[in-house]
Amino acid sequence: MSLSLPAESPRARSLTGVLPESIAALSGRSAWFPAARSAIVFVLDGLGAANLRARSGHARFLAAAMARRDVVQTVFPSTTAAALAALLTGQQPGRTGMVGYRALDPATDRVANQLRGWEHDGLPEDWQRGAPLLESETADGRSCFVVTKKEYADTGFTRSTMRGAQFVGVDELDGRVEAAAELAAAHPGALVYLYAPDLDAIGHRHGWESDEWSATLEKVDAAASRLSTAIHPQTGVVVTADHGMIDVPRHRHVLFEEGTLTAGLRHVGGEPRMLHLYAQDGAASSLLHVWRAAEAQRSWVMARDEAIEAGLFGPVDDAVRSRIGDVLVAARQGIAYYDDRVADTSPQKMVGQHGSLTTEERTVPLIGLGAFAR
Repeated sequence: MSLSLPAESPRARSLTGVLPESIAALSGRSAWFPAARSAIVFVLDGLGAANLRARSGHARFLAAAMARRDVVQTVFPSTTAAALAALLTGQQPGRTGMVGYRALDPATDRVANQLRGWEHDGLPEDWQRGAPLLESETADGRSCFVVTKKEYADTGFTRSTMRGAQFVGVDELDGRVEAAAELAAAHPGALVYLYAPDLDAIGHRHGWESDEWSATLEKVDAAASRLSTAIHPQTGVVVTADHGMIDVPRHRHVLFEEGTLTAGLRHVGGEPRMLHLYAQDGAASSLLHVWRAAEAQRSWVMARDEAIEAGLFGPVDDAVRSRIGDVLVAARQGIAYYDDRVADTSPQKMVGQHGSLTTEERTVPLIGLGAFAR
C-alpha cells in the first residue's frame, strides 16, 4: 500500500552535509558556503525553522540573518541521538545505527537509550557505527574542538561521535561562545563544534510556545549575535539544529494499555511521536494490521521493510535492520503515544515533542554568519 509520506524536494539539503561542507569551505571547495579561514558549527538543539519564524520577534538577530532558503532537512527519526550522530559522521541513521531515542539491542533483547545507553544500558563502545568526522580530520592534522557543557565530557555518546577532537567544557552559553570564537581565531584551519542544549531542555519541560521558551530563545539569539561580532573576520559560522519541536498537551496523549494494541508486542522503543514496536515471534504482521487499523488516520504506520524501502533511514546496513522496529508509528497529527503499562509515567509530563516526519520537526535553520554569510 502507499504510505503517502511527506514529499521531500530532491534539491533539499540534508543535515548530514553540514560538517562535510564546512570542512570543504576551509579549502574553498564547498558547494554550500564561501571559503573560510576556520569554521564553527553552532548547533541549537531543538530550534526548528518553523519555531524560529513563529517567534522571530524574540530572535531578531537570527531571523534577520535567515533567508527563506536557509534551511536543511534533519534525519528520520527527528531526534537528538539520531540527528547529532548523523551530523557528526555525515551518515544517515541506517549507517550509524542510531535509529531513535530508544532502540532494541538485538544482542541482549533489551531496549537501550541511545543518548545515555553506554552508561545505563550496557551498549558496546562500537554501537554507533559511523566514523566521526572530527576524528578523521584530526588524524589529517586539522585542529578540531568540541565546545559544550562540562557534563558531556566523557559520555559514551560523546566518545562515539566526537572522539579525536579536543573537548572544551564550559557551562555558561556566553562562555562557550567566547571559547569557540577564540579557538577558531587562534587555530587557522580549525573546525569547532559548538553545542547549546538550552532550548530543547526548556521546550520539553514547558513547550516551545511558552514564555520560558521565548525567554531562552532571546538568550540564544543574543549569544549568536555575540558570536558573530567576536569571531575573526575570516571565520565562517553555520547556525543549525538537530530537530524542531511541536507542543503536545496532555489531553492529546494516546495511552495504550493491555489490550488489542499490545497483543503480540514484545518491546516499545523510539519516542512518543515515533514508536518502534518490536513484535513477538510471528506477530509482526498482526501487530501492523492492528495498529494501522487503529491509528492510520492520524499517524504513518508502516512495517520495517516499508520504511527501509521508502528510504526513511537512508541506506540501511544489515547489522542495523534488527534495531528498527517491526512496526513504526510516526505521528502525523499533534499527538504523542505513551505505553501506560510502565511504572514510571513521568515522561508524560513532557510538553515539547519531536521525532516524526512533519515539516515542523524535520526542517531546521542553516544560517551562515561571518565568512559564511551571503
